[in-house]
Amino acid sequence: MFLRNAWYVAAWDHEVTRELQQIMVLGEKVCIFRTEAGDLVALEDACPHRKLPLSKGRIKGDTVECGYHGLTFNCVGQCVWAPGSSGIPSNAKVHAYPCHEKYGLVWIWMGNPALADPSDIFEIEHYDDPAWGINRGAAMELDCNYLLMCDNLLDPTHVAWVHQSSFGSDQTKDAPLRIKKTDDGVIVHRWMMDHEPAPFYKKVVEFEGNCDRLQHYEVRYPSHALIKAVFTPAGTGGPDGPLHEKTFIMDSYNFMTPTDEGRTRYYWFQLRNIRPDDEALSKMMSEDVQHAFEEDRAVLNEVQKGMTNKTTPHIDLPIDGGQLRFRRQLQAMINEEQQVDRQMAE
Repeated sequence: MFLRNAWYVAAWDHEVTRELQQIMVLGEKVCIFRTEAGDLVALEDACPHRKLPLSKGRIKGDTVECGYHGLTFNCVGQCVWAPGSSGIPSNAKVHAYPCHEKYGLVWIWMGNPALADPSDIFEIEHYDDPAWGINRGAAMELDCNYLLMCDNLLDPTHVAWVHQSSFGSDQTKDAPLRIKKTDDGVIVHRWMMDHEPAPFYKKVVEFEGNCDRLQHYEVRYPSHALIKAVFTPAGTGGPDGPLHEKTFIMDSYNFMTPTDEGRTRYYWFQLRNIRPDDEALSKMMSEDVQHAFEEDRAVLNEVQKGMTNKTTPHIDLPIDGGQLRFRRQLQAMINEEQQVDRQMAE
């Protein structure tokens, strides 16, 4: 089950063109394209006549013509032409999904269109700040439920075993976790004091010696995450630390779009507070982060198989506290949404 009244990432903005294409979001097939003016259109990808996907048809101006019998639909999903002499049937229409472009991403609203407010899209600090650099990679396809990746992004501890060559260090195994529930999600965080930087960060920090490190893992409903990494010279960190002028900050933004119950499309990029125009650094960070995320994908794909085919119950540990709180609240939101939908249908 999914929360429908929410913004999800449908694609990178450059991926949506004048060519009709099908995407899958929350188990629904969507035909997405741009108008001649470049505006986004997302329609239910099934002609109401015989359910041929509209993405198998053709664009004519700013309308879509079905490839089977030519029924033609405008940008709001209404049929404007149908074969025969008896006019256009009143039920010849398809659902139109609200879309919005922001942060180089195309966002789609899968629920009640009347509730779609672009101001509710996840806010990203420093996105257009010339003092901050950015790196990113292609969307990843995961063969697992989106909540397994949400779990992963509320779990700072896993890096000690899954990412030993990149994000992990000995200190990430046992340092205590703090959990905070917010109005829009859950935060799991911890400071680790006076230790050697993890391998990935050791290549980018601009100071020598040990560090104080913050792991800030935050997931907001329904499936958007901010992973903040802060590295500052030892003795300058902590909740009340002054933070050194050479403090390194990397904000990793992660957007999990459920394709269906067993598959997820994962969009990500990082913002950093150093060397914004250093293309070699951006390339290195993108490649290293992609490698680390491939390690996550390998693990989570197997976890999905294990959870699907389990013959004994799985167990939870104290380190799972943030994940469990997130899942409980999200399920409550889904239940409330479905109850409202049932009441409106009566």
